[in-house]
Amino acid sequence: MKLVPRSRLAPARSLVTALATALVVLSGCSASGAGSGKGSAGPGLDDPAKKEIAMQLVSSAENATLDWKAQYKYIQDIDDGRGYTAGIIGFCSGTGDMLKVVERYAATRPGNPLERFLPALRAVEGSDAHDGLGRPFTDAWAEASADAAFRSAQDAERDHSYFDPAVRQAKDDGLGALGQFIYYDAYVMHGAADSGGTVGFRTMRREALAAAEPPSRGGDETTYLNAFLDARVTAIRKEPSHSDTSRIETAQRVFVREGRFGLETPLRWKVYGDSYRIDGP
Repeated sequence: MKLVPRSRLAPARSLVTALATALVVLSGCSASGAGSGKGSAGPGLDDPAKKEIAMQLVSSAENATLDWKAQYKYIQDIDDGRGYTAGIIGFCSGTGDMLKVVERYAATRPGNPLERFLPALRAVEGSDAHDGLGRPFTDAWAEASADAAFRSAQDAERDHSYFDPAVRQAKDDGLGALGQFIYYDAYVMHGAADSGGTVGFRTMRREALAAAEPPSRGGDETTYLNAFLDARVTAIRKEPSHSDTSRIETAQRVFVREGRFGLETPLRWKVYGDSYRIDGP
């Protein structure tokens, strides 16, 4: 709020008001940095409360629920050309991250129900094939979800391949928790690099940088995030297995428009026509 001295005030009071105005100008801008779009302060996405919000947001798009912890057991072929999709962020048999999860699990729990499927998972990587997998594999995946070691393997692969690199890059670009989430969600859905008709995160970021400067280079956060989301919408429309852009237009773009650069709650959004809200913390 800008303090404007009024001419009818006594001179002494006018001086006090002017000094107060100067203090607001000097100190108030940094407090409202998120709203001004000059780069956000506050907790990042790696803050436990913010990470929980991020997981709920991803789950609303991936599994049509905020209950992301119920998704460790999830597995099915959604006919997107990537074979089986499973777990808390949609690890795929065709892209290799499902294999990494099972390898992590086998390293900590030898003889687990999924270990015998490792040769088949290696063989189907890069395709949508189910050879050597099928119902025995999906049943074993569901069974393994009751094991804390398997849930930890999913968490570890999520963080190593998606969450940590996305948050690290977003911080380097001067983005707050919202921008970090936007990068993370792009990693989850598209992967880091282009592959098999999929436009990856790195290409989206390169296109965004060609259109706008990030806050780390003195750019406006709103402008840059919208440029990145524009690049992502274009990428989604290029993929044969995706066309609905509500994950962007009625969710992430809404948060940008509302200036929630720190992912401040309450958050209200829609994905694929379904409405969601997070009221706290």
